[in-house]
Amino acid sequence: MATSIRLSRGGSKKRPFYKIVVTDSRAPRDGKFIERIGSYNPLLAKDDEKRIIIDAERAKHWVSVGAQPTDRVARFLDAAGVKERPARSNPNKAEPGKKAKERAEDRAKKIEEAEEARKAAEDAAAAAAAAPVAEEAPAEEAPAAAEEQAEG
Repeated sequence: MATSIRLSRGGSKKRPFYKIVVTDSRAPRDGKFIERIGSYNPLLAKDDEKRIIIDAERAKHWVSVGAQPTDRVARFLDAAGVKERPARSNPNKAEPGKKAKERAEDRAKKIEEAEEARKAAEDAAAAAAAAPVAEEAPAEEAPAAAEEQAEG
């Protein structure tokens, strides 16, 4: 019979409490189990000693006879010194997916185009300001209009 060491959920809705149990691997999660070897209360603080309680002697026994712990229980057993858990590395975990990469490239392209357009507008404005402005000849009509208003 293939046995596993896993969590069996208890507690009420949104208030989980887990039993660490040794069970037949084919049994349902919260169903029949062979032996309860500990408990896990995720609602307690991480440094609380009552958060994870494991009977190390029984855990060693079950591991020695071939019981396979789940990933979460393997972490607990490693912390308790019962079974060494190999370090795992997934360097691609934080890498964005294909669609997210495409969106980021499109966003960068739009920003670059907007920056180029802004620079072109600034250059055009600077060129227009630096170009010599043609001086207009003084208007003869303006003083004459002023004289007419003075007379009238």
